[in-house]
Order: sequence, then C-alpha cells, then structure tokens
Amino acid sequence: MVSQSAENGQELQELADAGLTLCKPVVLVGMMGAGKTAVGTALAALLDVPFLDSDREIEAAANCTIAEIFARDGEVFFRDRETEILTRLLQAAPGVLSTGGGAFLAERNRAVIAKHGISVWLDADLELLWSRVRHKTTRPLLLTDDPKATLTEIYETRVPFYAKASLRVKAAPELSIEQMALRVKDALVATPGVVKTMPVGTASRG
Repeated sequence: MVSQSAENGQELQELADAGLTLCKPVVLVGMMGAGKTAVGTALAALLDVPFLDSDREIEAAANCTIAEIFARDGEVFFRDRETEILTRLLQAAPGVLSTGGGAFLAERNRAVIAKHGISVWLDADLELLWSRVRHKTTRPLLLTDDPKATLTEIYETRVPFYAKASLRVKAAPELSIEQMALRVKDALVATPGVVKTMPVGTASRG
C-alpha cells in the first residue's frame, strides 16, 4: 500500500515536472489559525514564487510587533498601515500573500485585492480554529477574559466577508499543510487566468 505521504511526494514531483506560471498574486484570507502562513509557504514552494506575510511586513516597517502597534497606536492606525502594505505587495511580481484575519473585512482591501490578484478563503470551522489558537498569546484580539467567546464572536462577524473571496478551500483537521497547499493549487489551476501550465521542455512554436 502506498502511504499518503508518498502519494503527496509523487504529486509534488509531478508539479515540479510541469511548468506552472502564476499570472497574478494569490491572497490567502481567513481567520486567525486557519493556516494562512503555513499553507501559503507550502503553496509558494509548489508554484516556485515568493511568499510574503502582510503582518510580518507591517511589523518590519514599524519595527515592532502587531500587538505593540495595537496597544500603542490603536486598531485604526494598524488598519491604515495594513492597506498601504497590501497595496504595495500586490503591485510586485506574482507571489503568495498571507493576510491578517481582519484585512479582508475592509472594502478598500477587497477592492485592491480584486484589482491586482485573486483571493482564496481558507475556511476552517470554529473548533479547529480554537484548537490552534487557544494556547497562543500573540493574538491581541483574544487577550480577553473569555477568549473562546471572543473568537466565536469574531468568527461569526467575519465569515460573511470571507465568503466574498474568489475561491474557497475547506480546511480539515486531518489534512496536512502539504495537502491543504495541494487543494489550493488545484483550485487555482481550475480557475481561468490564474495559473498557466506548460510541460517543461515544451518549446513555443512561432
């Protein structure tokens, strides 16, 4: 019997043997804990393009953490910087971009993403999200007396906005990071104008 990891490895090799060209930036959206950074990193490796994280870019520009920005300058200031960073990153060469959980809620951010790239919602259910974030202290929005209730409220508020994404890929606890990346890749390849596929060694005929 062929193991699941072996099957994944074979598919990854098949992808490496095919010329996959990303035509526009891929923007991963979704809740904290949905796996945007991990899946985005794996997806970028599959497509042989850069991976960027908008939160990390904001931290680098501000020379402090997201939590520190929230505490010092407030959420409005942070959201303005977020839009500036997203706009700059989306105008670079096509790659995979992970966004903060609140980025896609703003109409201005959805508009700039739609103009320059394609949005993909990593759709994880509430219990899966909670299992991933419950022991972390790096989520400023969850620093409350009842973090699960806060997460539930955020989830219920944000899901209708995430549903506006161009593509939706369902997450599941049994799926590895690599399997999720392959799911996203399949969705991108099936969407016209996002990824061009050409076998390596195929020469153009003029």
